[in-house]
Amino acid sequence: MAGAHVMIVEARFYDEIADRMMESVIAELDAAGATWERFQVPGTFELPGAIRMAIGNGHKSDAGKPFDGYIALGCVIRGETTHYDYVCQESARGLNDLVLEHGVALGYGVLTTENGEQAMARAQRDQHDRGGAAARACLAMIALRRQFH
Repeated sequence: MAGAHVMIVEARFYDEIADRMMESVIAELDAAGATWERFQVPGTFELPGAIRMAIGNGHKSDAGKPFDGYIALGCVIRGETTHYDYVCQESARGLNDLVLEHGVALGYGVLTTENGEQAMARAQRDQHDRGGAAARACLAMIALRRQFH
């Protein structure tokens, strides 16, 4: 999607998984001719808040360029407590609320897995490629929105 400008928000709690997902996202956006800016948050729970901050700023980066779409990247791996359930549910709900309330084009790239091996398989470009899928979803939603304008 040439001409699209995308905000990528990545949770850096699991650095290696985030790096693999970012490789795929960047490859997809660059191949489509889109430009992008990358922002980092500590964990998946903070993803909706970061995107909401951009929406509150008129969908613009600090440089003043408007965002056409958003990609949320993160990973939650089940642990021994119910923390996993709350983070998964609330981050997904928060992102979905942004889509429904603000009509944003969003690529959802949040992995929710039982262990690190599953997460890495979903992050790898040559396996499940969930980062690339999130980028493609974002670009598809930008294109759909453009059809309505």
